[in-house]
Amino acid sequence: MSGDLVERIQSAYNKIEEMAKEIPGYKGYKDKEVRREADKLVRLQVARGFEEQRRRLYRIEAQLANTGRLGVLMVLDRALMRLQFLIDRLKTASYGYAGLFAAVKVREAELDALYNYDAAMVDSVEKVKTLIDAVASAEKDDDVVQTGNALLEALEEVNDTFSKRQDVILAVPKA
Repeated sequence: MSGDLVERIQSAYNKIEEMAKEIPGYKGYKDKEVRREADKLVRLQVARGFEEQRRRLYRIEAQLANTGRLGVLMVLDRALMRLQFLIDRLKTASYGYAGLFAAVKVREAELDALYNYDAAMVDSVEKVKTLIDAVASAEKDDDVVQTGNALLEALEEVNDTFSKRQDVILAVPKA
């Protein structure tokens, strides 16, 4: 099971939804929908965390530009673009739907694996925040470039990790 968020969603069922679960076939359908919704909420939470970091980095870049430190802007621009790319991917990622006759069936175990995979990305927001803190506190241009490059590498790593998300569905052993 994918955790507290699924249980919170299920606890918010109204009486009609509770009664509808008695209809044969509906309960399994609804359970999958709840898992997809929980996964979507987690991804949006991660995306909001990265959006906050993108705004911070943008402000830092603007301050550096205002003080005439233009030599460091290229690395920060690249980091902003990668961060925006990651945010867009998180917001528009597949939510684990497979049609009735799809070649790869997506069942509860696969949906739980997707949820857990996406929930693990919350830690990457903290890692990016720490690197942006380092960029903000760097006093010399060389230090800004060095920490900016470390931020770029971290963002590339997060993007690569997110690219492997689809593999989670295929890796879950079938019951």
